[in-house]
Amino acid sequence: MKTLRRVLFPLAIFPFKSIVNAQKKDSIPLKVRAFFADKFPQNRDLIVDFTQTAPYKFSSELQGADLPDNRVKSFQQIRAGANIYFIKKKNWLLGTSLNYRYTSMNTEHPVEPGAGKQEKNFHYHTEAVNFNYFSRLFNKTAIYTASVSVDGSNQHFERARGTVTASVILKATPKTKMIIGIAGFIDPSAQIPVLPIFTYENKFNNGWVLDILLPKKMLIRKDIFANGRISLGTEMDNTNFYLYRNNRTYEFRQVEINSGAMYEHNLGGNFVGILKTGIRAVPRARVFDKEESFKDYIFEAKYQPSFYLDVGISYNPFGKPRTK
Repeated sequence: MKTLRRVLFPLAIFPFKSIVNAQKKDSIPLKVRAFFADKFPQNRDLIVDFTQTAPYKFSSELQGADLPDNRVKSFQQIRAGANIYFIKKKNWLLGTSLNYRYTSMNTEHPVEPGAGKQEKNFHYHTEAVNFNYFSRLFNKTAIYTASVSVDGSNQHFERARGTVTASVILKATPKTKMIIGIAGFIDPSAQIPVLPIFTYENKFNNGWVLDILLPKKMLIRKDIFANGRISLGTEMDNTNFYLYRNNRTYEFRQVEINSGAMYEHNLGGNFVGILKTGIRAVPRARVFDKEESFKDYIFEAKYQPSFYLDVGISYNPFGKPRTK
């Protein structure tokens, strides 16, 4: 994966999971609607969550010079997102994705020499228009997507990006689903301009389900109680925002590997409560000039793993209650 999920998994890629059951061309619209009506859909139409991590230490360097070891005393995030489809036709879908993230970090010592304030608050948002087209390729259902997005801070819009993908459903049975594909990124800051995609889901006889979407996640999950589901495994996430220094714009990016457990509970009325916890590992974080790429960084940090807790709630207008 790119080291950042935002470049690896723009929202245009997410519809893959919403059409994995569409093996026949004439049934695509019905299968899409059926997926969104599932009690635990892959794409949440509306979602809000809060993340808190335990304190953790990190080492860093600025313009090639090592800085003293430091410590993040507190890290919190509030995120809100919406996935909305404007038009649903037999062979294509048109929609939008809207996301906002507020990040608050409090370090023990100033990251920048001479800086006086350790606590920093950042606002980041993205808006995208997504187009999905379904057709046939080698007698298999093929999905083509295109996405155009912009992002920015509370001060400015900063960057425009594009994503195109092509994928083929190799298998779609009640027990097993498999998709292969490729994604291309129109973004000068992307670390990897082209990325392979692999999706696999398998239902075992004991009720557990293996859910893989590479390189984003590897999970096993199972329905429990009357309206719950537990998932165990690893997911990748990211944090990024813009910084303004000396009349220049910089971007901060870090990839996060979250390993642990997630519990989801259907609260009724199409609301789903979400609780995640485990260990978060951050291989590296970088700051680079917006006009440059991720590899041309001026600041890099390496963090120790930390405990994290995430609490959220989603609302899915197309959902419907399901009983066992």
